[in-house]
Amino acid sequence: MSDPKRPARARLTRRSLMQGAGAAAAAGALLRPFEALAEDADGRVRRTGPGPSRFSLVLNGKERTLTAEPRQTLLEVLRDASVGLTGTKPACDRAQCGACTVWLDGEPVPACSVLAVEAEGREVTTVEGLGSPDAMHPVQAAFVVEDAVQCGFCTPGMVMSVAWAVKTHGQDLEAAEVREACAGNLCRCGTYPHVVQAALRAAKEV
Repeated sequence: MSDPKRPARARLTRRSLMQGAGAAAAAGALLRPFEALAEDADGRVRRTGPGPSRFSLVLNGKERTLTAEPRQTLLEVLRDASVGLTGTKPACDRAQCGACTVWLDGEPVPACSVLAVEAEGREVTTVEGLGSPDAMHPVQAAFVVEDAVQCGFCTPGMVMSVAWAVKTHGQDLEAAEVREACAGNLCRCGTYPHVVQAALRAAKEV
């Protein structure tokens, strides 16, 4: 028997839960634009979109001004004809395979999971920025010597991860550290042992 002095508990139903969630979402959607406008008026927020916007960054050591829509990833913009850095490969588009690995402010990241406009004012390095066929980076040269390249699709991202490990550890680089650095890079051809040997070779030359 219920206590007449205890206040009645509100009954939570699926319908009331969904109605409440919908109201909260609608309120947030209405408030966000006004909040952004207020901050923008004070100069504290720069809004982009919905159309293309221009932004500047340091790309492979050179200042560049690029154009991108807010929805475009760094991978898409790098491979665009106006930029032409197609060494960075599209594969899973889910940050799961490592084929599109680049450096963002010196740290390896999957370019498919970074919005291009997030790179504004930052430094981006792609595999083309490491070296050229005429002046290869020690890691690129070691990949050739150690036969760490087969189909080649994973190679640019693998090279970027290995080069980061070499840069970080130098001549003290060990096999376990190479495997850790490349943990997010998948190779369907199975060249992992050759990649490790290439990394250790390159580390001796830095």
